[in-house]
Amino acid sequence: MTVITRRLTRKTRGHSQMLDITTDVAGIVELSGMDAGMVTVFIPGATGGVTTIEYESGLVSDMERAFETLAPENIPYAHNERWGDGNGHSHVRAAMLGPSLSVPFSGGQMILGTWQQIVVVDFDNRPRRREIVVQLMGE
Repeated sequence: MTVITRRLTRKTRGHSQMLDITTDVAGIVELSGMDAGMVTVFIPGATGGVTTIEYESGLVSDMERAFETLAPENIPYAHNERWGDGNGHSHVRAAMLGPSLSVPFSGGQMILGTWQQIVVVDFDNRPRRREIVVQLMGE
């Protein structure tokens, strides 16, 4: 079995910004020369998440509203009281979504649904430079 690790870097604005990285991940899979295996996408840090959605403006807006409903920005968070950084909601949202996603690939292509894209979400309350780790295991 072969393991390949690559990194993507993106500048983000925070505030639940979603970035479609499907094309980037597909390119890494294709360039790997591997036929079949699993690709894992992981965002280091406690205020980012990774998932799949149909990446279109209506659903992106729906997701932003859902995050605000589930973990509102403007309620008291013990994290904010302790650290004073105002991003307690960011940590809660990221923990709910999770920091990684695994997608199988075969024939050098990821096995995704027709309307399924891989997205990274930056929940922090400020712009950041995000590193995204893409790791392939396969042959």
